[in-house]
Amino acid sequence: MAEDQRNRRHPQNLQGVLRLAVEAGSAADGPALPEPMSEERKEWLKGALAEVAKGQNSEVEQMKECMRVLLRDGGCERGREGEEEGEDEEGETEGALEFLSELCENLDNARDLMTLGGLDLCMSQCLNHPQGSVRWRGAQLIASCAQNMPEVQCHLLSKGALPKLLQLTDSDPHPTVRVKALYAVSCLVREQEVGLRAFLSHDGFSVLMRGMQSDNEKLRTKSSFLLLNLLTVHPEHKVLSMGMVQQLVSVLRMPRSSFHEHVLGALCCLVEESPLGLRDCQSPTLGLEEMLNQRAEDLQGREECQEELEFCKRLRSACFCGRQPDDSGMDR
Repeated sequence: MAEDQRNRRHPQNLQGVLRLAVEAGSAADGPALPEPMSEERKEWLKGALAEVAKGQNSEVEQMKECMRVLLRDGGCERGREGEEEGEDEEGETEGALEFLSELCENLDNARDLMTLGGLDLCMSQCLNHPQGSVRWRGAQLIASCAQNMPEVQCHLLSKGALPKLLQLTDSDPHPTVRVKALYAVSCLVREQEVGLRAFLSHDGFSVLMRGMQSDNEKLRTKSSFLLLNLLTVHPEHKVLSMGMVQQLVSVLRMPRSSFHEHVLGALCCLVEESPLGLRDCQSPTLGLEEMLNQRAEDLQGREECQEELEFCKRLRSACFCGRQPDDSGMDR
């Protein structure tokens, strides 16, 4: 038996420890009989648990090593933006950030990285790095750590991460940076009241509107989705967004795209129970009724566009027909 244990590979996670502990407690040739655990089995289980603990410590050490890589980089100039884009081999800094993002999908690791000062380092150096490939990976790391982690979210908000991320979303020359920065913004403000207040104080809705009018398809989609989410989950902030009706309608006049579904949904949120939003949509100069009629006709019979069609009918009903949004009489 000792020989078998020497050859046994230690588990790499707690699930493996539990499985092997059950195996160690089972008789090899029949049902287990009630008996005290032998000293030999106790020693084996102690060793397996120590191996798991060592693995966790190893992850902390790996994060520290990644931080050393970031510190060595120091945000120093590597030449003009874009000179190294397209290279097949990632640099050490990019690799360290990607590895940290993977590790920090584990919430304990995200908290540990915050405690170690890794998030502060990311904000001070990576988000301001001359290389776009470093900036977007820095934003991705912040998103990985912040999602579903109120403790980390509050830390990042207290350190001023949100205005920097909004600025990157709004004006960074690298398209991927803008998308990843908006993802990080979303992780800081969705289901987070403190983050939402900071978002409002930094005119975040205007950033989303400009994102929807950019030439970056991913940014348009993510901006419209976040807008719809915020207006749906936080209806008390609708009145703050009334200036957006005309801009949203102008977005709908752009060549049709899948993200228009979210734009129509946002307009529904703005007009329902809001006289100001309703009046804006009903303005003849906006030409919204004719646009909705044409859009509904174009979407009829297209199964993949049913949600967009329902938003279209709902908005048309609320603004122009005086009937409930689910009135079947809206069908053409």
